Amino acid sequence: MDYSVLRPFFEGKRCAILGFGREGRVWLDILKRLGCCAEIAVADMNKVDAEGVTLLCGEDYLDRAKEYDLLLQSPGVIIKDKLTPEEKAKILTQTELLLRLRPCRIIGVTGTKGKSTTSSLIHHFLKASGLDTMLIGNIGVPPLERLEDMQPCTVAVCELSCHQLEFVQHSPEIAVLLNIFPEHLDHYTGFEAYKAAKENIWRCQHEGDVAIINTDVLPETANGKVISASFGGQGDIMTDGEDITLTDRVIPYEKVCTRLIGKHNRYNIAVALEAAAAAGADIEKCLASLPDFNGLEHRLEMVRTLDGVEYINDSICTIPEAAIAAVEAVGGCDVLVIGGMDRGISYKKLTEYLNTGAVENVILLPDSGWRIAQSLDNTIFNVVKAIDLADAVRLAHGRAKKRVVLSPAAASYGFYKNFEERGRHFKELVNALESK
Repeated sequence: MDYSVLRPFFEGKRCAILGFGREGRVWLDILKRLGCCAEIAVADMNKVDAEGVTLLCGEDYLDRAKEYDLLLQSPGVIIKDKLTPEEKAKILTQTELLLRLRPCRIIGVTGTKGKSTTSSLIHHFLKASGLDTMLIGNIGVPPLERLEDMQPCTVAVCELSCHQLEFVQHSPEIAVLLNIFPEHLDHYTGFEAYKAAKENIWRCQHEGDVAIINTDVLPETANGKVISASFGGQGDIMTDGEDITLTDRVIPYEKVCTRLIGKHNRYNIAVALEAAAAAGADIEKCLASLPDFNGLEHRLEMVRTLDGVEYINDSICTIPEAAIAAVEAVGGCDVLVIGGMDRGISYKKLTEYLNTGAVENVILLPDSGWRIAQSLDNTIFNVVKAIDLADAVRLAHGRAKKRVVLSPAAASYGFYKNFEERGRHFKELVNALESK
């Protein structure tokens, strides 16, 4: 599809791009190519380098931008309650334009945890079935970056974050909602607002569309066909971590040959198979390709084995439930490293789990880890505070006999640029360790 199809949205408008990361730069490239805006502004908290546009930089960037006709939001720009409903109505996102235009078949995937793995699996399965496919969205490719490559026969697998879904008024023809846990609450007025953003993935579907939705968050009504999915319970798609049940077959445990660690990944595989099949993939070809799927960096990633001790990088983990799942997925560990940015979320589930003695050594990073320490029973396992990640790796190396898992249950911001940078630093530190 040619970018000229976007011209009616911007013709004669004063447009302000909110945020100048990768998606903001794609916005600017598109608007310059169209050449039809009355004015283009780039609004960002930090000073940016952009030629031929109005710059709105500094702490008041949002106040200055809201006077424009259109606010072209990038993920990560916190709106929360900073704009009035009338001002929020000016917001337009790349995700909204992609879903409104539907230039090709689109599979949208969201969820608090597992969306990157599931999106990548769907893309892998579609390729194995010989379909024309691309992987875009929150995985690192802005939704409109590859618009010109989209043909009617293309299946675009689009990983969608809550930020990308918050202001959409359209939904993909195949929607996947894996789960919803409290997360990113610093970006929202509360959990219900976060949940509502996630639910936009199916809310505006058409008759004939398909929504694969976790049984915990099933809607009472929906426009499309709803397929329920469950891990450890009953649903149209379900698994307890062993056999997989799809809508039209049961796949026995031994036929699901995968390198992915953990029973929870059987749920991701099940959902990915059903979504790929809905787009025309062949299940047998998908299963045959599964052993070739290596998993993703920073998601229960094996770093190395040293002195018989495995070091596993799960830096993607930003919520308590995911840390518990990580420990259970790897078959237990004797050192767990947790902590990071303190967003004020509840760690009750995690502390209750740790207080059973599930892990022999818990190494805690500031800031959230030090708060967690107050609720841990150090009479039945070792609770150790580390000053930073380097200190944590040093302490883990001295204590571990079996397995070390970095699964922070916290965001990285304030200490690292993102979870990828945190994970890379962990791997560098681990690979620098010497045999005892």
